[in-house]
Amino acid sequence: MAEKIVAVKGMNDILPGDSAHWEWLEGKVRSLMARYAYRNIRTPIVEPTALFVRGLGEVTDIVEKEMYSFTDRLNGEQLTLRPESTAGVVRAVAEHSLLYDGGKRLYYMGPMFRHERPQRGRYRQFHQIGAEALGFGGPEVDAELILLAHALWKSLGLQDVALELNSLGQPAERQAHRAALIAHWELHADCLDEEAQRRLHTNPLRLLDTKNPAMQSAAESAPKLIDFLGEASLAHFNAVRRILDANGVPYQLNPRLVRGMDYYNLTVFEFTTTQLGAQGTLCGGGRYDYLIEQIGGKPAPAVGWALGVERVLDILGAQQLLPGKPALDAYAVVTDVAMLPQVAHTLERLRDLGVSVQMHAATGAGEAMGSMKSQFKKADASGAAFALIFGTDELARGCVTVKSLRDGQGQQVEHELAHVATWAGTLQSTT
Repeated sequence: MAEKIVAVKGMNDILPGDSAHWEWLEGKVRSLMARYAYRNIRTPIVEPTALFVRGLGEVTDIVEKEMYSFTDRLNGEQLTLRPESTAGVVRAVAEHSLLYDGGKRLYYMGPMFRHERPQRGRYRQFHQIGAEALGFGGPEVDAELILLAHALWKSLGLQDVALELNSLGQPAERQAHRAALIAHWELHADCLDEEAQRRLHTNPLRLLDTKNPAMQSAAESAPKLIDFLGEASLAHFNAVRRILDANGVPYQLNPRLVRGMDYYNLTVFEFTTTQLGAQGTLCGGGRYDYLIEQIGGKPAPAVGWALGVERVLDILGAQQLLPGKPALDAYAVVTDVAMLPQVAHTLERLRDLGVSVQMHAATGAGEAMGSMKSQFKKADASGAAFALIFGTDELARGCVTVKSLRDGQGQQVEHELAHVATWAGTLQSTT
């Protein structure tokens, strides 16, 4: 026997029992996005490596350590499995000149790839759902996206989700803060770990996001970016806050919130939970007004967020909010293989009328259909509301017996096959 091949570590199969939950969540998202006038966009999984190096920043963890990059054997092009989707969406918007007639509200769903140590809520292939509003510079759109995410948690019934909010200001303000930050960290050089020392002069803002306990005190006392913000940046941030306040959305100001990509400016935010351990961020995003220009497009403002699908499903499961097994209307019990053509014809008519029905099938070619007892066991296990009994006598009369499986009484009624349309609706009454 050949050696069994298994999936790559950290890249997981989503089996039917779980994929139903994914489809349910995706359906909720699609419905909500439509209400907010966001339209779907789908970009390639593989992008030019330069897109992420230029867009995310050369000294980010993603670019330095986590990207799956390779050289195309045909033309030597440097390519990367996308580690996130914002850069790809921006590339598509710029490449196809989507903003020629005004701003666009877009959303996406799909797999991302990062080479890191797999753990709960963090995988090498993971999935994100994101929303991006491009071509809009006002604070009302920042607030709209936050309200959109807040509405999603509400529609899912999620509890223990908190919003953290900050402003990163504009580049000149960050430069002034950066100089003060470097001076501060140099005064605390003895507590810096190797990673922090390496980043001190390249990306000191990221040191505020440290998980190293030895650096926490210095991070707490570091100069706060909000103290360096000018009048316009503060006005933008305060306008976002007023809209959130008017809609009763609670939030916590977090001056150390910086996010993991270099492209952010002004508003940044995260929705977090205490129920997923170290991987407590469910959704994060912010404004990135300079990214389109960075990758060669015409300058335009933008703001967006992304959520981790696995993490959201994890917390939905922990809070017992996931739906049960998808409902099945009927299960067809077939007593004789010779009757299969007539049975299959009837089932197709039922499906055309919107009835979900599963037909019992033999386990091997040329084998019998199995005993009535075994078929009824499978009908019951399927979760179907009704069993359709295609017996020899019934079919001879041009009929089928419909037996209720969920009313506790097993009531049976016979229907004529010639009049399927008149009784098909009764099979859907309990779904």
